[in-house]
Amino acid sequence: MKTDSLIVEHTYNKPAAKIWNALTNNLEIKKWYFQLKNFKPEVGFKFDFLGGPEEGPHFLHLCEITQLVEGKKLAYTWRYDGYPGNSEVSWELFEKSGQTRVVITHTGLESFAENGKDFSKDSFKGGWTYFLNDALKNYLEQ
Repeated sequence: MKTDSLIVEHTYNKPAAKIWNALTNNLEIKKWYFQLKNFKPEVGFKFDFLGGPEEGPHFLHLCEITQLVEGKKLAYTWRYDGYPGNSEVSWELFEKSGQTRVVITHTGLESFAENGKDFSKDSFKGGWTYFLNDALKNYLEQ
């Protein structure tokens, strides 16, 4: 089976603790990511949110936390209500000399292939690049 992974990364001049808080504190998540009703950084915790292209349809995302290494890694399943396919997103933080490299790895994208262009690897790449290079960057600079 082919695994169509997407990896996007960005380095920030911020400590990992500040970025970890942005990833795991629901009040902070809402300022730059998605409007989650509830979020707890615990393995097994399920959360959902609406999201999609700015000019296109929005989809209900269904997620469950699968891995958590405090301050270093957050991973969760990523699927869509009413659409076939399952994937996993992981966020990893690597701090060195006052900088933190954030790496997003999204695996299982091939399982969405038949769902249309909004589910293409290019669409995901555009979304994750936006969240790292614009949304999270701008949030951290406030």
